[in-house]
Amino acid sequence: MGKHSLKEKLLAGYDGALDKDGISGRRLAERLAALSEIGRTGDGGVNRPGFSDKEKEAKRQVMEWLEEAGFEVRHDGAGNVIGRLKGESDAPAFAAGSHVDSVPNGGNFDGPLGVLSALEVAEAWKDTGFVPQVPYEVIIFSEEEGSRFGAGILGSQAMTGDLDREKVEGLSDKEGRAFAEVVEAYGSSVDNFLGAARNLGEIGFYAEVHIEQGKLLEAADLPAGIVKGIAGPAWLDVAFHGSAGHAGNTPMAGRRDPLVAAGRFVSEVSSLPALFSETAVATVGRMNVSPNGTNVIPEQVELTVDIRDLDKETRDGLVGKVRETAERCAADCGVNVDIRLASSIDPVPVKEDVRAELREVFGEMDLNPMELMSGAGHDAMILGRHVPMAMIFVQSKDGVSHNPAEWSDLSDCLHGVHLLKKFAERQMEKIAGE
Repeated sequence: MGKHSLKEKLLAGYDGALDKDGISGRRLAERLAALSEIGRTGDGGVNRPGFSDKEKEAKRQVMEWLEEAGFEVRHDGAGNVIGRLKGESDAPAFAAGSHVDSVPNGGNFDGPLGVLSALEVAEAWKDTGFVPQVPYEVIIFSEEEGSRFGAGILGSQAMTGDLDREKVEGLSDKEGRAFAEVVEAYGSSVDNFLGAARNLGEIGFYAEVHIEQGKLLEAADLPAGIVKGIAGPAWLDVAFHGSAGHAGNTPMAGRRDPLVAAGRFVSEVSSLPALFSETAVATVGRMNVSPNGTNVIPEQVELTVDIRDLDKETRDGLVGKVRETAERCAADCGVNVDIRLASSIDPVPVKEDVRAELREVFGEMDLNPMELMSGAGHDAMILGRHVPMAMIFVQSKDGVSHNPAEWSDLSDCLHGVHLLKKFAERQMEKIAGE
């Protein structure tokens, strides 16, 4: 962070008027700064891969804060941390949280802000003597980012029972260590990981505060917004197969060059989402060329297309169009193509009645209730398949994320905490009355 700590930078532009109803900007800044020192990198980012010692250290620090705030704290076989605060009744709990693992050299807000916002709500209740009507849980999910195994949101999927043994046993990290080996070194096992599935009837609602990771709130000069849904990603693995040859001795006529087919395909993919919806996106971010020699016509090109939309029907329609385009480009270039659906997760919309209630909460704080889509996946997407769910986005400076330059002003973060607190109290009243 240069000459100044994260805490000093956060507090430098903070609007102290938001210190009210028991919520403390300084406390949130101090805790964000404390987590930023765990796994800190040379340019002020963090490196806390899932199931690493640094991720475990960050969890232990938050567990300590949870216990000081009066929570009963435990962790399950997937390494998820669950802090539970008793309520006036034993009704299903209102839960909130996020994660503390990071991408390599990631930022200081993606994940930790959601965890610490949830904790700050409980600190505010403690300071004001408020007792929640139903139990309140703060959850830290394991391996949300997926930087360890190339498969994210594993902790939340374990909690909801959405994982199977074949999938987890087939995972390995970049060092070639099998999933089973990694989780055993972490203090668990594959059996315990899969056994982390809990009775989801214990959770009446799940909410998550998260940075936007985009520029819409900043462009609108708004501190926070309402997530109307989380786009569902589908990944297509595409492999074009041709004939290798010498770049100098093979005539242009009759070549079977898979890279030419791949190039045409990638160029066309970017124009396809607009055919289906305003929110659909398609991205080719990975490509491997073999044998990848300067003077060799390639024999094979492998790539992955990341396809997302908020609506499953339009997303799946786009997947079909991408397949069709790959087949046509291959045929036009005289090469073969193999296409495999590597992953598909359904989009998760936030229910209209939940968004309506959030709009009322925003109105109570004199905030414009802008609604926006999340293109990225979150633990809320997994919980939202099973229990009512809401997400609140906090403004991101320049839309930067997964980078040491990731930044959200403390005043915007505090708006997120106040919104979560008001919304939680409303939902708890509903849960208690059911």
